[in-house]
Amino acid sequence: MKKDLLKMLDLTKDEIVEILNLADQMKYNLKNGIAHEVLKGKTLGMIFQKSSTRTRVSFETGMYQLGGQALFLSSNDLQIGRGEPIEDTARVLARYLDGIMIRTFEQSEVESLAKWASIPVINGLTDFSHPCQILADLMTVREYHSALEGVKMTYIGDGNNMCNSLIVGALTSGMKISVATPKGYEPHADVLKFAEKFGGDFALVNSPEEASANADVMVTDVWASMGQEQEAQKRMKDFAGFQINDKLMAQAHAKAIVLHCLPAHRGEEITAEVFEKHADCIFDEAENRLHAQKAVMALLMGAK
Repeated sequence: MKKDLLKMLDLTKDEIVEILNLADQMKYNLKNGIAHEVLKGKTLGMIFQKSSTRTRVSFETGMYQLGGQALFLSSNDLQIGRGEPIEDTARVLARYLDGIMIRTFEQSEVESLAKWASIPVINGLTDFSHPCQILADLMTVREYHSALEGVKMTYIGDGNNMCNSLIVGALTSGMKISVATPKGYEPHADVLKFAEKFGGDFALVNSPEEASANADVMVTDVWASMGQEQEAQKRMKDFAGFQINDKLMAQAHAKAIVLHCLPAHRGEEITAEVFEKHADCIFDEAENRLHAQKAVMALLMGAK
């Protein structure tokens, strides 16, 4: 693997498979009480400029299970928000830590941190990309469908960081993906340019019904992400009709699974009925954040 995990666009198919295979092994080891302290004595610094439940708990627990420790750093704990250049923060932290996970707004901040830090940097989420979540999603799809190649994924909702990363991750892995967004909420231009080379394996439409036809995997996310709370009322109107419900699920394969990165707003992007029917899969997906991230940390921070 490369030195850092900054976005899905940086990963090759072989690298994705390497991460998923190791994640499967990590999950097996944990379930069977097999020690795997491959990061014993190492420390991960976790920078949070966006709050989170799953990201903090999964990274902190993952480092503990790998034999290391995790240090929580909120925006109040760092000088970044008070004028210290990120290149100085990166070089200082690199003297103390063995790796950095950052959850923030701007992708450029993650890229700058990685440029100046001599230790691995992991993107825990930005407004552009959410690579750790997508690796967990791909791991879950592979568990339920045995493979990724040829599986059709459908994403319904906002062309946000989840959508951007799902498109790249699915196509790189050999899947097909159809995306339905309201007009004006399309994925990032860089992602659409990337998808062009995959021809008919990618489709972007404004019709949830069209996108859902014959889907093996249905995916959605909240309509208003962190930082978009003031737009929530407008988004509720714009996304009317983009809910995963029984009617939409009828377009997909009868055995289609449903994924949601959580938190879920039942009655908005997904009905309570559909969510609960597929809750086992959704919480397998949530658990797999732990295993996928452990694999990433082991590959980036482990002994070379």
